[in-house]
Amino acid sequence: MEQMAVLSELKKFSTAEKIFILEELWDSISAEQESFGLTGEQMDELDRRVADYYSSPDDGCSWEDVKNRIRSMK
Repeated sequence: MEQMAVLSELKKFSTAEKIFILEELWDSISAEQESFGLTGEQMDELDRRVADYYSSPDDGCSWEDVKNRIRSMK
């Protein structure tokens, strides 16, 4: 079945049915963990960010501050 045909059919389902299908799809994707492998470059960047955080944990903003800034932009 073509992707557009599948999407067209999915739109006919109730919200609860769509959520169930979404959960099932996500579970099947997460079971294929090899597809989530990070490249060496991505791992290096994550390591750099973690090291930055540990060297200066007070330099960032709290999640509350970030949310408030985003909400004030509206």
